This record gives sequence, structure tokens and C-alpha cells, in this order.
Amino acid sequence: KPMGINANAGSKLYISPEPVDQDSINAMTDAEALTFFDGIEDWVEVEEVEDLGTIGDTAEAITFTSVGNSRVRKLKGPKDAGTQSLVVGRDPLDEGQEELITAEGTSFNYAFRLVLSDAPTPDYDSSELFYAALVMSKSTNLGNVSNVHRRNFDLGINTGVYEKRAAETTP
Repeated sequence: KPMGINANAGSKLYISPEPVDQDSINAMTDAEALTFFDGIEDWVEVEEVEDLGTIGDTAEAITFTSVGNSRVRKLKGPKDAGTQSLVVGRDPLDEGQEELITAEGTSFNYAFRLVLSDAPTPDYDSSELFYAALVMSKSTNLGNVSNVHRRNFDLGINTGVYEKRAAETTP
């Protein structure tokens, strides 16, 4: 049986060079959204990624407390896919980092593709995660004399995170 867990080493992040409409994506079924993202052909890789952060839905807690039983009841509210805190080694010549910087200067959402390094055997493709996000920040972390210059990009995710799971390749 292949290993069930994987290291993140070898995973890759891509950005679309053109904005996308998050409302259109959110109106799609999961299958339609995956087809939409699969149709993007001009992905640009973001290189020198050190930390991919956290992504994925968390439902807002809605609470109600009944006087009769003094018990707080919880309901699931709207979902938030989060803000991905991306850390890269600052490379002024990297096209992907330049696309992130350009995107931060706009109020538009861009498509992101995260290819995980999780193919269970050589006969499988890796899983891919797709989403649309606003690039909210582009801060530079210089640190001390022994640090690598880094850039921190916060990606405000405005769609679901759609997963294309690892699948067996067809010969």
C-alpha cells in the first residue's frame, strides 16, 4: 500500500495572469469550477515558496441561548476559506512573484492553482487545489544579517477551495 501522508516538499503554486470573477465561480457546481480552472492555460509559477500557509473553509459559528434550558446552541453560518499567508524568498526576477505584486495593486481576484506533492505512486498525478483570491499584501521581511530577504503575501480567498484529487494516470 502506498504511503498515505506526504511532505510538502515539491509542491508548486501558480497564479493566473488575468483576473477572474469570483461571483461566477461561486455560482458554479464543484465540477463546473474544476472545469473552469482546468481551462486556464497560462498559469505562472510562483517560485522560491517557503511557506504555503493555511487554506480552506471554516464556518462562522451562529449561537443562540435559550432562557429555558441555559444551553448555547450552535449553528453553521457562512463559510470563509481564509487568508493564505504565503512566504517566499524575495526574487526580483521571478515572474510569479511579479504577478503577485501586480495583483496586489488591483482590487481584482486572481485564480490560484496549488499542485501538491502527494502522488501515491509514479502511476498517479498529484492532487491540485484551485481557488480565487485577492492579493491583500506584499510586505518585505528583511530580518537580520543572517536572514534571506522574504516577501509575505496575504491572499484573501473569496471562493471555495476546489480539489482535483490524485488520480491514476492513463497510459
